[in-house]
Amino acid sequence: MKKSVVCLALVMLASGCEVSKTPLPTGGSKADALVEMSYQTGSLEVAKVDWATADRSALKRCNAWGYRKADPFEGVKTHCTNFDMYGCNQSTVTKVYQCTN
Repeated sequence: MKKSVVCLALVMLASGCEVSKTPLPTGGSKADALVEMSYQTGSLEVAKVDWATADRSALKRCNAWGYRKADPFEGVKTHCTNFDMYGCNQSTVTKVYQCTN
């Protein structure tokens, strides 16, 4: 019984907490026609990401620069922004979009 309680506690701790995230514009370059959309996440968070809103926001930025479309690159970049003695406890996740006509 004691083993199963410990195992259940470990599974719950490892699964983390689901948190809704909406990426915001954090960078890019008009000259390179790139838009970066990012969100931050903690070490125990499981992000439920609203990429549809991020896609629309990137498109608005591209439209403001005179482009018609915002095409996302495959995948995301994850960068650890805060370390402690247990490892990375906060990361920034970024998706890059190419503005095109």
